[in-house]
Amino acid sequence: MALESTLQSVYCDLHVHIGRTSEGQAVKISGSRELTFAGIAKEAAERKGIGLIGIIDSHSPGVLRDIHAALDSGEMTIAEGGGIAYRGTTIILGTEIEIREPGRKECHVLAFMPDLGTMEEFSSWMSAHMRNVNLSSQRLYAPSRVLQDEITGRGGLLIPAHIFTPHKGLYGCAAERLADLFDLERIAAVELGLSADSEMAGYISELDPYSFLTNSDAHSLGKIGREYNVIEMQQPSFHELELALKRSEGRRISANFGLNPKLGKYHRTYCGGCGSIIDEAYATSEHCPYCGSPKLVKGVLDRILDIADREQPLVPAYRPPYHYQVPLEFIPGLGKRKLNDLLQAFGTEMNILHKAGEAELAAVAGQELAELIVLARTGKLALSSGGGGTYGKVIKGK
Repeated sequence: MALESTLQSVYCDLHVHIGRTSEGQAVKISGSRELTFAGIAKEAAERKGIGLIGIIDSHSPGVLRDIHAALDSGEMTIAEGGGIAYRGTTIILGTEIEIREPGRKECHVLAFMPDLGTMEEFSSWMSAHMRNVNLSSQRLYAPSRVLQDEITGRGGLLIPAHIFTPHKGLYGCAAERLADLFDLERIAAVELGLSADSEMAGYISELDPYSFLTNSDAHSLGKIGREYNVIEMQQPSFHELELALKRSEGRRISANFGLNPKLGKYHRTYCGGCGSIIDEAYATSEHCPYCGSPKLVKGVLDRILDIADREQPLVPAYRPPYHYQVPLEFIPGLGKRKLNDLLQAFGTEMNILHKAGEAELAAVAGQELAELIVLARTGKLALSSGGGGTYGKVIKGK
């Protein structure tokens, strides 16, 4: 009981990309220029209210220079237990890596390192095995298990990324089982991705032992925290995160907050011929039922059902609740001005989503928006399904 009383609930998003270094060097080419190391830290701490943020692309030499500059200036400090501290938020240093085994398609994995020095060593190792270590999500020309050795041998955490998406998710396009690519004992957790939830993942028994993460995969400041986790830990740090993923010493993930899978870009099968999203009970055909084209991009739900080893999903007792939550940016009529008014009143987006009552919200943004925000936080807004790289939508008037 004494231990539990010392734990706190921390909002956590472990997948945020860097668009540019402070010198203007591109890192994630598709990422916003505002996604600098310092810009992400400021957004997470001051606007989002996220206590533990995983900044992907921290391996890039230009980003490493930015981190040293922030530490040298005193703007940031080394966090006790691992990570970089900024105004009550701790940054975990990570990278996203593309791998491709012979005869398979490519997929992405996340690697997190316990401290800056270890990330610098890992970056140096990667530079000998990839063509441009300065950029994000680059192909590593080394076997997947060699990569696993390098990550875990340095005390790092290996987490397969957005595992079900047809675009570079491990299950989505590269393999039917994690064991085809990695030693299962040295995987720290898995990231579900925007088009899947805990119940959908429960069709695959291999995933039962792992903690599930729901992260934003943000390519702009506004997308930070569109999916996130609540983690019970003593203070936000790498060491406490490691304990939580192992569900050790009382630390644990206590909740996942994510998009209803219908809102994800790859939830259902998409026809490249006519552009239709095949939102049937189960897309069984190899051809589009509308135009007959074979140009189908299999959606997450349909892929899961294809590779499932269970007829019904099983959710282990330790698995935290998965809450469907529509991000504020998806809410019809909630523009920048109204959102800024709400932030002025309640401080952070996490406060708006978790703490402000409907009457308090209405006093700032009006009754209609307040009702929509309450429906968004409880997953009760009506949705249309996404697919083929297009997000699902909130259906107005429902």
